[in-house]
Amino acid sequence: MKFSVADLLDQLPGQEPLPIAKLEKALGLTATGDQELLRIALTGLGRVGVLEEGELGISRSSDAGLIEARLRCSSKGFCFALRDDGEEDIYIRDHQLNHAWNGDRVLVRITREGGRRRSPEGSIQCILQRQTTSLLAQVEQQNDRLVAVPLDDRLLTALELPAADAVHLNPPEEAVVEVRVDRYPVAQLAPQGHVARSLAIHAGEEADRELLLTKHGLHDRPAAPRSSPKAIADKDRDDLTGLPTLLLGGWTGTNAPILPAVSLEESDTGVRLWIHAPALAERLSAGGPLDLWLREQAEALCLGRAWLPLVPSAHSKAATFAPGQSEAALSVALDLDADGALQHFRFCRSRIRPDGLVDGAALQALAERKPKSRTLPAALKGLKDQLPLLERLIALAGQLRDRRLAAGSLDLDLATPAIASLGDLLASDPDLSREGWLPRFEATQATALLRELTLPAHQALGQHLEAMELPALYAVNPAPEAEDVNEVAKAALALEVPLELSADGNASAQELATAFAGTDRARVLQQQLCDTVRPVALAAEPGPNLLAGEPRALAAWCFPSLHYADLWNQQLLVLLLVEGKDRPSVRHKTRVDLAADSCHGSIDWPLLAPSQLNPFQEARSEALIQRLNGRSRFVQELRLDTLAMAQAREAEPLVGQTLQGVISGVQSYGFFVEVPPSQVEGLVHVSSLVDDWYEYRSRQNRLVGRKNRRTYMLGDRVEVVIQKVDVLRHQIDLAVVLPEGDGTEFAADGPSGANQAEPDQADASEQAPSPGTADREDNTLAGSSSEG
Repeated sequence: MKFSVADLLDQLPGQEPLPIAKLEKALGLTATGDQELLRIALTGLGRVGVLEEGELGISRSSDAGLIEARLRCSSKGFCFALRDDGEEDIYIRDHQLNHAWNGDRVLVRITREGGRRRSPEGSIQCILQRQTTSLLAQVEQQNDRLVAVPLDDRLLTALELPAADAVHLNPPEEAVVEVRVDRYPVAQLAPQGHVARSLAIHAGEEADRELLLTKHGLHDRPAAPRSSPKAIADKDRDDLTGLPTLLLGGWTGTNAPILPAVSLEESDTGVRLWIHAPALAERLSAGGPLDLWLREQAEALCLGRAWLPLVPSAHSKAATFAPGQSEAALSVALDLDADGALQHFRFCRSRIRPDGLVDGAALQALAERKPKSRTLPAALKGLKDQLPLLERLIALAGQLRDRRLAAGSLDLDLATPAIASLGDLLASDPDLSREGWLPRFEATQATALLRELTLPAHQALGQHLEAMELPALYAVNPAPEAEDVNEVAKAALALEVPLELSADGNASAQELATAFAGTDRARVLQQQLCDTVRPVALAAEPGPNLLAGEPRALAAWCFPSLHYADLWNQQLLVLLLVEGKDRPSVRHKTRVDLAADSCHGSIDWPLLAPSQLNPFQEARSEALIQRLNGRSRFVQELRLDTLAMAQAREAEPLVGQTLQGVISGVQSYGFFVEVPPSQVEGLVHVSSLVDDWYEYRSRQNRLVGRKNRRTYMLGDRVEVVIQKVDVLRHQIDLAVVLPEGDGTEFAADGPSGANQAEPDQADASEQAPSPGTADREDNTLAGSSSEG
């Protein structure tokens, strides 16, 4: 089938009916067989209440009880529907899954409302889009069936294979297979697939990258449509080639996205900061085949030392900045007062000529250089004339960071472990992280400087597009729920961490982060805090962005080869600058400056013709925003998976060794330990604690022995032995090392290996598991093959 249910619903954004002929055209269905499949799908969707068919055509159901969500499963069978509207996740029992798999987009109906400590429950009515089209598996013979057993144990099924794939029953040592899904489960029929190829597990960095690509369905990405970048004329462009300009280059991987350039001028009231973004929007046609393809891809993907680029190489090469070369740009002049607050701004189409490239080595050399030193380090010799400008930019970035934190933003000291194979993943994001928190600011990282310097540019465009009433894609980040943050505060108090709460008794995430920073349990408590913050998401309406410290509207646009949302907002900016009407009619002599904030509130006429604006208004649908947000989540999952594999590789040579780690999480089934030097996280299962019978105290984040009263508590240092490393599942099995002189007398009194933690009284009531259960059990670094 050439379309999914989600594709079909994307063509029906409202309640207005759409004739079937137009629906066929929109989906590109010209063959008779495809059109028949569409009618079968429409009939089925009508029966389950998703669609309604009338004389005028097909329309969406008016049933408000159907909720769009993404399915998240755990290896133990706990499944949750994660809602797109941000409301509480819905627990799905196994008999209500209706053949949906982990990661699928689904429509859910709530069957039981949630309670104080119980998630709402529901059933899946329809699968909108399948997430898994291929998977890593092992081939097994089960009775008379040849099956592929997925390595990802969140896929709670096996796939039947053709007899010809029996050649993979005895694979070469340390190999797995890629299985393509030929048929998903339907009615009583099991899913089917076929082996596409065999993949080596221990064959180096390139082989690991191939495993990641296969696992995430990226090996066969559709090719971009053929398109040549448009030539850009100099007409009506501001010549800024004489403005001292620097490139801050923080990436070294192949096919890395383009980064903006920066300039700085002194003014009577403060400084004028210039941000020059690559003019990518001017090199392609909005709404054209390439633009539509980019909407589907949505993000550039980093795999460590290599990237899967968002933008075709020809367009990227045409828009890239280089020292000494004149290049077209989209620029903004940001007037900041002495405190770094944004006062005024003006956008323009420009041409710039960067004077130098600042990389990490130069920033490190500048940080280590003594103030009165007469010698210049080798890394700075090429920047001799630009050093005063660079030093002012570093100081300004620090000032902007302080303003952001004062507005409630959250920085955490959770650096990515220094593993060489992670490549560009070691650098801070050059823009707002989608996670809802930012890594601690490092003035020696070029991308960290860019993050702070470009934030006012994103704030300026957000305010400008809101004032112009143009259909932007806004980045919003609401504050975390006070109840969630307070739970972390309670956990900290149980660990005897001193806290000062506000007058209303609530703690802010930033206050907790500051309090945690001075303790010996800072890292693990900050990790707990990460789970409370809300991710940055795209929205059609402007809203506050706590992470940016922006109370009104933020629209990103400086990284168009990294995120499609930036390219979309660039397209709107170019349309405004080129086609916008700066006066009501030609009879009016007074014009307004559409590029500056001085025009806000003075425009009472249509800025653009309907033929220019309508394509953007129609394309900025809820389906587009959901797709872009979904791809953002996918990028984060890929990033975590890449990190987890690199950490597991670092742990492989340590099997059998005793290391000191820190307890990073405590659950009823055991506790997780972060082990240096890669900070890989492994599980000490409760069944391995044979010296006593341990009770789980959830409110205190600890396991307590009934007999010897030994405790294992969040943030405690423990000695562990690495017993097993499963690189593909990122599972590290650990065993705790008891202090010398402690025996295992308890093993003789009780059933060896059968130690089971019991919840405290508050956890004893029967209830549906919370969403955190699935997330913690299947933490990409911490799952254990011995869980059960």
